[in-house]
Amino acid sequence: MTPGARLSAAIEVLADIDARRRPAADALKDWGLAHRFAGSGDRAAIGGLVFDALRRRSSAAFLMGAATPRAVLFGALRLERGLSVDAIARLADGSRHAPVPPDAAESTALAAGAGRLDDAPAYVRGDYPEWLDPHFAAVFGEERAEEGAALASRAPVDLRVNTLKGDREAGAAALAHLHARPTPWSPGGLRISLSAEAKSPPIQAEPAFIDGLVEIQDEGSQLAALLSGARPGELVIDLCAGGGGKTLTLAALMENRGQICATDADLRRLAPIHARLARAGVRNVEVRSPRGNAAASLGDLLGTADLVLIDAPCTGIGAWRRNPDAKWRVRPGALDERIKTQYAVLERAAALVKTGGRIAYITCSLLDEENGGQVRGFITRHPEFAVVPAEEATSILGARKPQFDAAIRVTSEGLLMTPRRTGTDGFFLALMRRE
Repeated sequence: MTPGARLSAAIEVLADIDARRRPAADALKDWGLAHRFAGSGDRAAIGGLVFDALRRRSSAAFLMGAATPRAVLFGALRLERGLSVDAIARLADGSRHAPVPPDAAESTALAAGAGRLDDAPAYVRGDYPEWLDPHFAAVFGEERAEEGAALASRAPVDLRVNTLKGDREAGAAALAHLHARPTPWSPGGLRISLSAEAKSPPIQAEPAFIDGLVEIQDEGSQLAALLSGARPGELVIDLCAGGGGKTLTLAALMENRGQICATDADLRRLAPIHARLARAGVRNVEVRSPRGNAAASLGDLLGTADLVLIDAPCTGIGAWRRNPDAKWRVRPGALDERIKTQYAVLERAAALVKTGGRIAYITCSLLDEENGGQVRGFITRHPEFAVVPAEEATSILGARKPQFDAAIRVTSEGLLMTPRRTGTDGFFLALMRRE
């Protein structure tokens, strides 16, 4: 396909997403099935255009003065990829299968570029839904547009080296052809940076992945598990284990010693964990699939855990870099439901922790309602728990601690990582110790 034809295809997919209010991945898959002549490179390029448009949907529409798929895509080419008016016109030249060239109004808007956004509302400059603006303002104040814009950027590919199989040097050597470099904070992290038009490498086909040496995991997720302070020999309960990403991190931290009980209220989310544990060489994890009453499945562990890790179901706002269409589908009702779920899982965790034990409460959200607000409510209901200061939790980072402490946002309830501050996905962590 020509570059212009790819542009037309991206406009078509964006129109389908708008008309049917469906996930971008589904729309792209259906387009590929209906256009089998398109090769893998074409499909990847079209997907990149679609996701760039979704990242900058609000600011691109403001720039162009229209919210049509064509206008949003043209605006994203200018704002996200930095293409000039002439470069966009060369792509949209009206030739066979290409969009018609920009008209006078479109050319004027494109020429104005990012400068036209100077007086735009924060939610436009930050490319997040307008209804979330008060929530962002409560956390970030006048910096909310900058934080939102960082959430709209493309994320790198982050990997965690499985120290049960090798060290970071071995992982970097195995992936040298992909230019994998050490992450700045996580001692076991590797990062593959991608340009705006680059196709994500097929990590799952790499021998290092197949052999269990590396796992795909954002550096923020790695750090959230690391800062939980899991130690060899402890009894740890991963209460919302899902596919097992943080379970695997905990097992490596514990050097396969002690016991991890991994469970989840959703049996389907838990299903992939078995193959991942085997590939990683993990031997200290017992997977407990829910049977009827989920709480009853852990009845023999009440009051025994050294650590209960809660990777809480949340709105996922901190992961918008990787799921740019999700931010336009999230609704206030979803936030309300997540808050109820988080309340329930915290109550369940409280009964499992022994005296001196800890709860690590983690979300990939940036909203106080899901983060500090939940911790404040929990401590009020359970005065036998006290928040562990963030400065104590980050001591595990050693020489990296001073720089990390300066980068994160610290509150009385915990710490917050964001793409703008730490270069990671957005993650909140609170540690609470039972006194």
